[in-house]
Amino acid sequence: MGTQSMEVYFEEKLLAAKTQFERTIDCKHTEFDDLYPYMSEQPQFFWYKRYVAWQELLTVVGIAADLEIEWKKHFLTKQVSYIEAKILDAKVLDDWYETKEEEIEL
Repeated sequence: MGTQSMEVYFEEKLLAAKTQFERTIDCKHTEFDDLYPYMSEQPQFFWYKRYVAWQELLTVVGIAADLEIEWKKHFLTKQVSYIEAKILDAKVLDDWYETKEEEIEL
């Protein structure tokens, strides 16, 4: 796999992991729901699903960083700081969708 195709591969994986995480924030259906359909009735399932998606995102970002593949361009500044802090808490969930206009004002 050439350098260019590896970058494209990781960009696709990164965007998929980002989308998966954002779907968990929005309480939308993800692949994880299909793995554990019996768990969807449990209130803690939504938090668990978010943590799994968060860990997937951190893993893909970590591998991309190790391979020196640019990943930050796909995220807002605040999102990059959340990812670099590696801690998923209510603030991340509440502020993840900060708009670009708000970011410019900072």
